[in-house]
Amino acid sequence: MIYIGASIAELLGCFAFWGWARNGMSPLYLIPGVFFLCLFAYILTFVETEFAGRTYAIYCGIFIGASLLWMWVIEGNIPDKWDLIGTCVSIVGAIIILAGPRT
Repeated sequence: MIYIGASIAELLGCFAFWGWARNGMSPLYLIPGVFFLCLFAYILTFVETEFAGRTYAIYCGIFIGASLLWMWVIEGNIPDKWDLIGTCVSIVGAIIILAGPRT
């Protein structure tokens, strides 16, 4: 759930910047954008791992799937087979990093 919350916050924050820079929206969109990007970084601190790098690597697999879901639901662009294959590969990679045996 932490990773899902972080990805929602990051998507909201990045989309605010995208809207301002690419879609001509008001610079006021940057205010919630900065808030959500800070919230994203803060949420990731709740993940129980010994290394930040491992947390970020696992998160990236989840974020790829969340980004394509955003593209589909919010932006109305249906992911193609390569999007889906890439998402599956990234999620499998995240699972390997998360569940791999550590000594």
